[in-house]
Amino acid sequence: MKFQKGDPRPSNSGRKKGSTNKATAEIKDMIRNALDLAGGEECLLSQAKENPTAFLSLIGKIIPKDLNVGGQEGNPVRISKIESVGFDESTNSDT
Repeated sequence: MKFQKGDPRPSNSGRKKGSTNKATAEIKDMIRNALDLAGGEECLLSQAKENPTAFLSLIGKIIPKDLNVGGQEGNPVRISKIESVGFDESTNSDT
């Protein structure tokens, strides 16, 4: 039977909740590939040091806006602000 305007949607219609559309999946794959070609983690670390504002903006976009990291029931700990506080190259033991 063909769907008629005004009829309720069948329960199994449409894309499943949380599924990614094809274009978004393809763009994410392209970004991952570009990051791999640019140097992966080393590239990200370099950007964190050279362009901290842009790097932290990227981090802010991928971390969930409302992240429950502990706390008590009904009173979770929430991250409300991430800020750059500078990076002293002389205190970094990795270099």
